[in-house]
Amino acid sequence: MRYRDNLKQAMKKIALAGALTMALSGAAFATPQDDLRNAVEYNRPALVQKYVAQGVDPNLKTRDGTPLLVDALKEKNIEVAEALIRAKNIDFERTNAAGENALMMAAYQGLLPMVKLMVETYDVEVNKTGWTALHYAATNGYDDIVKYLLDHAAYIDAESPNATTPLMMAVMGGHITTVKLLLDEGADMNLRNQQKMDVIDFAKRYHQDEIAAGLESRRRKLAEQSGKPAAAPAPAAAVSQPAKPAAPDVPTPMPPAKRGAGAPSPAGRDTIGTPTNMLFDSNR
Repeated sequence: MRYRDNLKQAMKKIALAGALTMALSGAAFATPQDDLRNAVEYNRPALVQKYVAQGVDPNLKTRDGTPLLVDALKEKNIEVAEALIRAKNIDFERTNAAGENALMMAAYQGLLPMVKLMVETYDVEVNKTGWTALHYAATNGYDDIVKYLLDHAAYIDAESPNATTPLMMAVMGGHITTVKLLLDEGADMNLRNQQKMDVIDFAKRYHQDEIAAGLESRRRKLAEQSGKPAAAPAPAAAVSQPAKPAAPDVPTPMPPAKRGAGAPSPAGRDTIGTPTNMLFDSNR
């Protein structure tokens, strides 16, 4: 009996020693790059600042291939993101597998302070070919970011690879105030994507009935003001949907993601007390 107890104790000590050896061995072989990746992953801004100051490249990617800055913004780790944004030699145009850069991710997550920091302090370009930060802000109905980007020369009718516009994304997501903001700022409601869908088609396809009614009213009134009859809707493709720009494991505006905890409330309550036919009246 005593022999078995002693044997168990000895085996436990051997296992513990082995685990400790492996841990020390792993630590010994960890690179500065691994240290920075871990600091970003575990949301340790002070360590991020330390390793970047020591010369570790802030443009490293996570183990799944996402730029560290894009990953920090995706996770809404604000202090880590800011430390990377302020790092020397940071490349704001690095993208993940879906083609999403740092500004797009900040816009998608509703991080206006990060958007402002990149645009105002580091002169990050707000426009790009294909999906843009404006698409992403409109997708989730972040009116403050939409307005900010427009005020900083974002192209209002930017087209995704299949010609989907920010206005179409706002309509699809049911963000009424975002739709009105874009229309009042001059978005073209008559554009069609490669599936021949315009904004009213999007509203109907995604069961945004209130928005569809408001858009139809606006189109009629604009036609009356111009003295021309409203154009008859063109038939849209029966099953086609806007192209999906992102891999399944990253945020993407197709379909719009649900807002995370703490994000502004859905735009559905924004119309209380404002009839849709008045909400979409042209201000121009």
